[in-house]
Amino acid sequence: MSDTDDNRSATENGIDATYRETERERLLEFTAQSDSSARGTAVIAQNREGYAMLKVRPTVDGDELERYYGFDMALDHAAELLGVSPHDLPVPDGAEDMGM
Repeated sequence: MSDTDDNRSATENGIDATYRETERERLLEFTAQSDSSARGTAVIAQNREGYAMLKVRPTVDGDELERYYGFDMALDHAAELLGVSPHDLPVPDGAEDMGM
């Protein structure tokens, strides 16, 4: 897995992961690549304070699909949206503490 110096992005198995914080949320966005064209996206969101349930969305601005307490369950759902194994999803260091 390759991480950037700021530990907010990672790439592995053809999947790019980017972690960022907005005024309201912590966002972990996955983009699956296939031959230079995107196959899909999935986003895990949590409130800025980091104590609420995780929301899984198809895109950053998309409708919430499901909520989870555990990060592993949210990763499973995100992987399902992308059609990959949860073990294929890279998680940048900045996002490793998401979940309750």
